[in-house]
Amino acid sequence: MPAQIDDAFLSLPLRTLADAALSRARELGVQHADFRLERIRGSRLSLHDGRLDGLSDSEDTGFAVRVVHDGTWGFAAGVDLTPETAVRVAEQAVAVARVSRPLSTHHVEMADEPSHGDVSWVSSYEIDPFTVPDDDKITLLADRSAGLLAHDLVAHAEASLYSVLENKFYADLAGTVTTQQRVRLHASLEAVGIDKETSRFDTMRTLAPPVGRGYEYVTGTGWDWDAELDAMPDLLVEKLRAPSVDAGAYDMVIAPSNLWLTIHESIGHATELDRALGYEANYAGTSFATFDKLGSLKYGSPVMNIVGDRTVEHGLSTIGYDDEGVAGQSWDIVRDGVLVGYQLDRGMAALKALGRSNGCAFADSAGHVPIQRMANVSLQPDPDGPSTEELISRVERGIFVEGDKSWSIDMQRYNFQFTGQRFYRIENGQLAGQLRDVAYQATTTDFWGALEATGGPQTYVLGGAFNCGKGQPGQVAAVSHGAPSTLFRGIRILNTQTEAGR
Repeated sequence: MPAQIDDAFLSLPLRTLADAALSRARELGVQHADFRLERIRGSRLSLHDGRLDGLSDSEDTGFAVRVVHDGTWGFAAGVDLTPETAVRVAEQAVAVARVSRPLSTHHVEMADEPSHGDVSWVSSYEIDPFTVPDDDKITLLADRSAGLLAHDLVAHAEASLYSVLENKFYADLAGTVTTQQRVRLHASLEAVGIDKETSRFDTMRTLAPPVGRGYEYVTGTGWDWDAELDAMPDLLVEKLRAPSVDAGAYDMVIAPSNLWLTIHESIGHATELDRALGYEANYAGTSFATFDKLGSLKYGSPVMNIVGDRTVEHGLSTIGYDDEGVAGQSWDIVRDGVLVGYQLDRGMAALKALGRSNGCAFADSAGHVPIQRMANVSLQPDPDGPSTEELISRVERGIFVEGDKSWSIDMQRYNFQFTGQRFYRIENGQLAGQLRDVAYQATTTDFWGALEATGGPQTYVLGGAFNCGKGQPGQVAAVSHGAPSTLFRGIRILNTQTEAGR
């Protein structure tokens, strides 16, 4: 049975407050007004060596009114859920717009969006994690930690579980009214290994990605935790005893558990139109993929196809409707290696006459104004593509990588380097043991231009993160990135110990 929107949220005076705020905004002569009420519940727990190390629960509830008055944005928020406060917040939003008008550099317009009426949407999950007792969660993570600690070379085990239940109610003067509920969850275990003979230490973390699922994910729906945890100690031992890589050029087979982060940094952020137009220049940077290159920039090889998607099941950025009342969509960003699209909100779409927004407006709380945020940006598999093993078999001398770790990229999303959880030497089409101290380095277009083949749908995995940051004041959003296994030719490999001067 599909999940239902929480009755406790529905019992709030959603429509009463929206009617009061929007009616007052209309009286004050706005061109646009929207009302958004949010309740965000969060739960974090962590264990160190199987013992509870931290436990917290949070709940944030409030509402916001955003307007366009005399071609200028205005925004205000409140926490007192009364019609009187809603009216006052609407008046404050209009007052902000009036004060800002002399400073505004352009007349705000919003891309058209049809009215969607009064609609509801709930993300795809089975078990609300907030209905599961904390004791059950702690016991499960403690048992899994004990399994890791049973190995002689595992000195410590860290475990964590982060859950979010997000409710949003939205209404605007055009007649769209949306009530939504999203659940997302991130579970992780990490083993710390110490080789007493060499005094070397290292870590190995689960590859299970954060997901738009419920507690069923932690117990085995969508991920084989038992198999991964059983293999981790031996993989960690092999990593501790692995030889250091020789720097140079290598062919690479990259698993989706690593490639998702490279997609996020070199494509996801670079194709946000506000960044490409310079709106993030004083904080998180700009983009080499500037607007004048739309339709002409060779982002990568002809087998590179990138899709922005706000609809994919279990995606962290999946929604029914965004924070401007735009329905979730899927669209091309890179097609056959060429930049053909950006991520847009209604303001950005209108600014560059790009037609309809593709639904990328999001605010992480009622106290923040919606800004353009990342969709689920994913590399598409080859419908008839090879398996990971077949990709590896095409490599005579190379490296296979799984899992994400540290990374670095410049302010234009162009020069980067990434490491990973584990790297394997490839010799004559076969894996030949793990390597240490590996990082791969490239420019974005050189890297994606070196993409020779993508795996088939059977290799595709949706990765992602809870903590994508953007904006001032800073906002955090969760986002997924799917990828198949991939084959790249002639990628520069660094030895991280040598680069660190050791």
